[in-house]
Amino acid sequence: MHRHDGGVSEAFNPVDGTRIAFQETGSGIPLVMVHGSALSRAIWRGFGYVRALKDDYRLILVDMRGHGLSGKPHGRDDYAMSLVIGDLLAVYEAAGIDAAHYLGYSFGARVGFTLAETHPERLLSFISAGGSYRIGSGVVSSLFFPGYDEALGSGGMQAFVDGWEAEAGVTLDAATVNAFLANDPMALQAYFRRLDVEEGVDEARLPSIQTPSLLLAGTDDRGRYRDSERAAALMPHARFEPLPGRGHGDTLFPSGPVLDLVRPFLAEQSSPQRR
Repeated sequence: MHRHDGGVSEAFNPVDGTRIAFQETGSGIPLVMVHGSALSRAIWRGFGYVRALKDDYRLILVDMRGHGLSGKPHGRDDYAMSLVIGDLLAVYEAAGIDAAHYLGYSFGARVGFTLAETHPERLLSFISAGGSYRIGSGVVSSLFFPGYDEALGSGGMQAFVDGWEAEAGVTLDAATVNAFLANDPMALQAYFRRLDVEEGVDEARLPSIQTPSLLLAGTDDRGRYRDSERAAALMPHARFEPLPGRGHGDTLFPSGPVLDLVRPFLAEQSSPQRR
């Protein structure tokens, strides 16, 4: 079987031409991995997911628009969900895949809900980590801190990190801080402003999502916990698993207990009788 251990590849959104960077590693059935707000594909390697999964799956690690090595437009509506979905479909095409497993964290999971609703044929399965089918006004303030927009506008990424640490009363891990400091503050500001007006997936549509799904959320990540539990009750082939003692920021790390849920789920969905 062909192994993919190349450098960074790129796809281009056919609507606005934004460049989307992605990297492939490993071999097997494709697994698309999509990070959360203000992070990049580097988190999957940094937190141990690549090492744990690459021997069994062909991992496709995507940098979302506005993040990592992908294009960083500065207009609010450059981050519309329809464009983000188009980015992913362009990556599928560039990677030569029709369908894949999908693992998304936070905003990456939110994108996965829309992909499951609008392009179910592209998903073999869906794993949401700290995700929700909704977004809505005020979500960015609640995830980070109320003055985030002003901090980005006046002091850039360092002011954003300082404000977040002060609000949370914690010191962020070095990997997260480095990922945040690598961002373009104007692109991130535009991205967050769009998040505040996104509609999300209508709850009435959840029962029509047939994709086998595993929805994970920390017990201290209350909004995501409630939404994930609710979605699992409404989606016919979804299961909810709580992550005890975790908040939103530490949903993915340490990775061991998460992988203990993810690996058997993926193996079950990848078995010949499921295909």
